[in-house]
Amino acid sequence: MNLPTLAAARDQLDRLAPWLAPLGLRLLLALEFFESGREKLRGQNWFADLQDAFPFPFDQLPATLNWQLATWFELLGAACLLFGFGTRFAAASLLVLTVVATYAVHWPMEWNSLADLAMGYAISDQGFGNFKLPVLFMAMLLPLIFTGAGKLSVDAWLARWSPSATPARPAVR
Repeated sequence: MNLPTLAAARDQLDRLAPWLAPLGLRLLLALEFFESGREKLRGQNWFADLQDAFPFPFDQLPATLNWQLATWFELLGAACLLFGFGTRFAAASLLVLTVVATYAVHWPMEWNSLADLAMGYAISDQGFGNFKLPVLFMAMLLPLIFTGAGKLSVDAWLARWSPSATPARPAVR
């Protein structure tokens, strides 16, 4: 490929990025959080078994309330991400929920070295914490918090029709 062809390809990707990049993140995260919320909605509350592991202020709330908050934040947050409605708030809420879940459930209870900790960066049921997936979710939520839902979203549609709204622009171009 010659330089003008590479530049044209890069320009085309730059034009598609605000449409497709956030959409891909939103769809994948919506699916994952919806599945998690649906499992909680249909399942038994196991939060009572680890209530003491929750960080403040969640350790002060009843396990039943924490269960309901997690369930509905996952379900409603997934719907918001799917449609790109209130995306920054939904992504920030799901980020907090994911940090709490990582702290209480996925982080290794004991580790004496970085090698021990690294064993928890996995997707398995073999112990050691299993915090890889939550870390990936946190990394995927950050662009939605900082740059918003993208052009294929209810947020973008509302911004076009609201005279006072100015669409968020990424800081770097």
